[in-house]
Amino acid sequence: TRLVDRRIPADPANPESRESIEPQAGQVWFPDSAYKTAQAIEDFNRGENLPLIIFANWRGFSGGTRDMYNEILKFGSMIVDGLRTYKHPVFVYLPPNGELRGGAWVVVDPTINEEMMEMYADVQSRGGILEPPGICEVKYRAPDQIKTMHRLDPELQELDAKLDKATSEEAAKIKEQIKKRENTLMPLYLQIAHEFADLHDRAGRMKAKGVIRDALSWKKSREYFYWRVQRRLAEMKLRKAMMHANPHLTFSEVTTKMQSMVNCDWDDDRAVLQWFTAEQDSINKAVAHMRADGIASAVEEMLAKLSPDDRANIVSKLR
Repeated sequence: TRLVDRRIPADPANPESRESIEPQAGQVWFPDSAYKTAQAIEDFNRGENLPLIIFANWRGFSGGTRDMYNEILKFGSMIVDGLRTYKHPVFVYLPPNGELRGGAWVVVDPTINEEMMEMYADVQSRGGILEPPGICEVKYRAPDQIKTMHRLDPELQELDAKLDKATSEEAAKIKEQIKKRENTLMPLYLQIAHEFADLHDRAGRMKAKGVIRDALSWKKSREYFYWRVQRRLAEMKLRKAMMHANPHLTFSEVTTKMQSMVNCDWDDDRAVLQWFTAEQDSINKAVAHMRADGIASAVEEMLAKLSPDDRANIVSKLR
């Protein structure tokens, strides 16, 4: 999160070259750090076969001319490719006082791989494409803030009432008083506007919009993820067994079947994990039934492609 220096040593074979020092801002992806992130994701997926937890605290990608020349777009897309093909559960967590902005949100958004990815935010974190000052420059500019002043400030309301009844000579003085009052209130209302925009970036709003699964507190996050990761791993193990038994099932159909099998609250990770552990025999029987159903549906599909004579011949031999 701090400013760091990237040092590029001089070329020993070129006496004209010099050491280059490039400052890099914190919480920003540069070409080298973006490539490192993409490599780590790929290693965890293919090499280690592990679930992934990303502590997301980035304000975006560095988009200068030098970064474009150094292929920042390519390395950012490599992060997306790594998450899109990830075969294990992925958890994106915005830590306390962290923020996720701009293009950084785009490359870790759960919609990249909805079957595996989940996003969570700490109650003290912030998330959104633009930061509050930026969104106020677009959606809540100075004219809108001035309208709010006239709607809320008693002194301005009184001056507006006088202006409606004033003569042309008095109107000039009243307009000057209004302008002075607006200039006095502008710093305060600018802070209010930024706070208002910041309210839209908090965990409660993110959950209401459906972009995160849940809002967490730092003190309980370790316990929460302890049960959530184990539950997801047990769920994925059963899901793979069911889809192997009947390849015709889709991801959503498997989810529906699992929910019908589990006789506890599906959103209670601890209870679901305990059910997976205790009901292993019944799970194996259910998977065996699905395997039989899968074979039957495969045979029916194969028979449907045959001519009536060939179909009758095969059915008679099966009997």
